[in-house]
Amino acid sequence: MDIQWYPGHMTKAKRQMQEDMKLIDLIIELVDARVPRSSRNPDIDQLGKQKSRLILLNKSDMADERQNQMWLEYFKKQGFYALLADSRNKTTLRSIQPLVAEACKEKLERDARRGIKNRPIRAMVAGIPNVGKSTFINSYAGRACAKTGNRPGVTKGKQWIRLGKGLELLDTPGILWPKFDDPEVGERLAMIGSVRDEILNTEELSLKLIAFLMEAYPGILEGRYALKEEGAPLEILRQIAESRKCLVRGSELSYEKAAGILMDDFRSGKLGRITLEQAPEAQ
Repeated sequence: MDIQWYPGHMTKAKRQMQEDMKLIDLIIELVDARVPRSSRNPDIDQLGKQKSRLILLNKSDMADERQNQMWLEYFKKQGFYALLADSRNKTTLRSIQPLVAEACKEKLERDARRGIKNRPIRAMVAGIPNVGKSTFINSYAGRACAKTGNRPGVTKGKQWIRLGKGLELLDTPGILWPKFDDPEVGERLAMIGSVRDEILNTEELSLKLIAFLMEAYPGILEGRYALKEEGAPLEILRQIAESRKCLVRGSELSYEKAAGILMDDFRSGKLGRITLEQAPEAQ
């Protein structure tokens, strides 16, 4: 299943991000804790290689707890500052400020030596579409200052948000990269909602998700949809359609509707805490 999505505004956003790198001290990169590797845009690594980095594993409340800890340790071993986060929960964001100060320690010390006082840390909030950047900014700021939406491509332009005297955040549009070399990366990003559903074959995608869940999280579909986890993924999808009464023309089962229900349940966390890719140490 070959999924590619790179609309024109992302090219413009990437160029703007390259220009804005001159203005910032730190990149706060949000990744989706359910797909920590697939949701990291390699272009951000290239553009920000000279900048301090803080990686927030967002939506960690929806991801496998054991995998959360393993991915956290993985990123720390790669030399990044890293933190588990739920951008909708202000309590989980309280640990960010000390990490920001630690990541920018050299900058703060350099300002002090030069006699520069009260110059704020300027941080770019970056990540792929629908990873929760704007929600994070609003929660962190304690006010609605960035536009949010449960679909990719809501933020189209940059916006500076001042948080007190010590920190300024730059909200940027979510950008992907021109080509997914690994087709599984495109599939995982489609599963979490970072690719527009309009270009997807939802039924085929749901069969991929079912196959993964049956192997990695046996029993989870059975518990949610009161079915028997036996047979091929198509049989499971048929049982979901039957269980949820997904009908067309009165009595015919709709696999399309069943696929939509499954994808919505996964994306909203109703299936439970699921991570789609294992941390390297666990593979």
